[in-house]
Amino acid sequence: MKDFAISDNPRVQAQLDRLGALSLPQGRIGLDVIHALLERLGNPQRALPPVFHVAGTNGKGSTCAYLRAMLEAQGLVVHAATKPHLVRYNERIRVAGQLIDDELLADLLKEVLDKGEDLAPSFFEVTTAATFLAFHRIPADACVIEVGLGGRFDATNVLDHQAACGIASLGIDHEGFLLTPEQGVPQDPLCRIAFEKAGIARPGVPLVTQAYRDDMTRTVIEHAMRVGARTAIRGLDWDAAIDAGIAYRDRQGELTLPLPTLAGTHQADNAALAVAMLRHQSQVTVTPEAMAAGIRAARWPARLQLLGQGPLTELAPGRKVWLDGGHNVDAGLAIARHFADAPPFHLITGMLASKDPAAIVAPLKGKLLSVSVVPAPGHDAHSPADIAAHADRPVTAFPDVAAALRALPGAGDVLIAGSLYLAGEVLRLNAEFPD
Repeated sequence: MKDFAISDNPRVQAQLDRLGALSLPQGRIGLDVIHALLERLGNPQRALPPVFHVAGTNGKGSTCAYLRAMLEAQGLVVHAATKPHLVRYNERIRVAGQLIDDELLADLLKEVLDKGEDLAPSFFEVTTAATFLAFHRIPADACVIEVGLGGRFDATNVLDHQAACGIASLGIDHEGFLLTPEQGVPQDPLCRIAFEKAGIARPGVPLVTQAYRDDMTRTVIEHAMRVGARTAIRGLDWDAAIDAGIAYRDRQGELTLPLPTLAGTHQADNAALAVAMLRHQSQVTVTPEAMAAGIRAARWPARLQLLGQGPLTELAPGRKVWLDGGHNVDAGLAIARHFADAPPFHLITGMLASKDPAAIVAPLKGKLLSVSVVPAPGHDAHSPADIAAHADRPVTAFPDVAAALRALPGAGDVLIAGSLYLAGEVLRLNAEFPD
């Protein structure tokens, strides 16, 4: 699946056109190409500021947002690499606290594409190489790097000597890639997911995790032992009770921390994982006061985001309009928990055809006033009939989100959910550009 990107800057767009023409060659997996590409670029990944490397099915992006906010609250300069972008490709690469500027981005992409043209790299390998070049050349105190897909074969998995690695919540997603039959890997689907994510573990580096099913935890620990990583497992080595705040504890002691301002009870768990990663490493010092400030300051777009006033929300006057890019079962359950005590609301959804059509609508049964289905921009999407098979309300198709908002019946707030591509389009149309 191509990750479409456009830019108003012609120099950037010229490189994005080259980047958009790349795809993962059929049948090729592994890290050989990214290693070869980085070798030609001088192996910038070997000389980065201390790296916090985060994998997971859900919550890894939010965990990265908390890490960055906490490090910055400490007064540190931070590079950050997250994915996917929602509106602008620049969102993937944050250099010294700011989204990468167009001129530097154009230069880096051209350098990587020129030097690796004969290697036939993928979109993600080029993006990763350009990111590491930027992080190597521009001074900073720390790097926060989000894994893209899986872990074991993700293009970012060429790093060594990280400050800490983290694994957020685990669930089934990207089955076509992560559950491909293979000898010598766990057969249980969730244990296989745990195995793939644990692939970022490195000798001597703390591997900090959330709490999982016992057999999934054993899978993570067994892989960590094979490579010599030092595990810090939630429920064994650290824990956090979530109530009016976050009561965090580990062998170093206890912390009382505030709840995040980001919506959703799961966000406190993501913040706690970020705290645990900082507490179990020794390369960077972050005080409890900076952790608390970072938890309050962290922002992460399109994750239970309450949209502000803009061209789209003006089409639904008097209603709150929420936006969430979640697209798998765990995301649907998190959304359902957030709205459990809220009045019924309207759902507008557009889901990629490769995703489970029940993921969002099934957990929301009994909470929906109406269900509207729109396309997922630039991608094959589930039909209204696919969604209707799992909904407890009639489903209506619309050509776009604006049309769906205009047609909303009666009263009630609105949730737009089901795809990060749809979320990016909504942010663009409402003029809320991630910065």
